[in-house]
Amino acid sequence: MSLPNSSPLDSKSPLERKPILCYVTDRRNLQAAHQKDLLEPLLEKIELVAASGVDWIQLREKDLSGKQSASLTREALRRVAKQTSRPQGASRILVNDRLDVALAEQAGGVHLGENSLPVQEAKRFLQASPAAKTLPPDFLVGVSCHSLQAAQSAALAGADYIFFGPVFATPSKTALGVPQGLERLAEVCTSLAIPVFAIGGISFENAPTCFSAGASGIAAIRLFQDSADLASVVRAIRRQSY
Repeated sequence: MSLPNSSPLDSKSPLERKPILCYVTDRRNLQAAHQKDLLEPLLEKIELVAASGVDWIQLREKDLSGKQSASLTREALRRVAKQTSRPQGASRILVNDRLDVALAEQAGGVHLGENSLPVQEAKRFLQASPAAKTLPPDFLVGVSCHSLQAAQSAALAGADYIFFGPVFATPSKTALGVPQGLERLAEVCTSLAIPVFAIGGISFENAPTCFSAGASGIAAIRLFQDSADLASVVRAIRRQSY
């Protein structure tokens, strides 16, 4: 819960915070989609992703009820905590939109949509809530942005990081219009003092171009969810970023 224009991420060395790899969940596109209840296959995927070295996992299952979201978050936290062999520690769990769930389950942060709860309101709530006193000191409030102006506004409002995109064409972001491209990504990265994640159509092949544009990390669904050998992909992306 940092001050505007700063971030809990800033206290870490560049090697610890770059690149940050974030898996955005989408259980309906899992290969086990023929199953009626996809929560267990999703949790199994989360375990695999965490074990493969992905830093953050954003739980983006928007159709779940508050109770279901809390249950998923609780179990995801339990399963990633088992990855004790990871030198960088357990993957950070971010809850999409549901600040109440993130707070109740003591997650690593909340990720807000551009049109959901304003960043400043989330920060104000966290400052006022007695329950927030037990949160990790590096609890993050992030936001998705689709323009330079929105990104700058989010940073001024106190966001700890932003997701910017879609950088490339992707089926999951068609409603957001044409891709922003690497030039606009670079413009956003150089305009902000907080970490910027590239999202939208991120692949193994184009991830290095996002880092070259200044992105502190990448966020993706298919890159992490569909890979047959995710641990090797993660290692290769990290090698490409330096």
